[in-house]
Amino acid sequence: MACSARFLNEARAVKNFLLYIFTWWNKQTVGTMWWTKRFGEFVGEDEFGNRYFRTKGGKIDPTLGFERRWVIYPGYAEASTIPPGWWGWMHHRVDTPPVDEAYTPRSWQKPHRRNMTGSPGAYRPKGSVLAGGLRPRVTGDYKAWTPGD
Repeated sequence: MACSARFLNEARAVKNFLLYIFTWWNKQTVGTMWWTKRFGEFVGEDEFGNRYFRTKGGKIDPTLGFERRWVIYPGYAEASTIPPGWWGWMHHRVDTPPVDEAYTPRSWQKPHRRNMTGSPGAYRPKGSVLAGGLRPRVTGDYKAWTPGD
């Protein structure tokens, strides 16, 4: 029994290592890891565990004409997990990263949520087939189309 558990742990470790080398959607690739270690400077981390980097010292990339900025996701690479403040910094809309600001959200602002489209948590309007509801009855403001009309 202990031997099979050890085998499963070793197999899982090999699988994770191969996923690390050959996939880009799980965390970072080996190339991104080396690029970050060599040229990157850690800027901050958000509440979802995304880590943000830029070129060391904010150096301007001669090819791009501005500093490079990138994010390393803690798991599956899902761009909609980037909160609005970091999104603005990543896309050069603001020069100050959110960790350097003294910003407090307004009372009416909701916390950031990733895009839930295609998942069970997606918005289902009233009457949607996926919501399990029935469509409201047609009022007299339009005539429903039927094939052959």
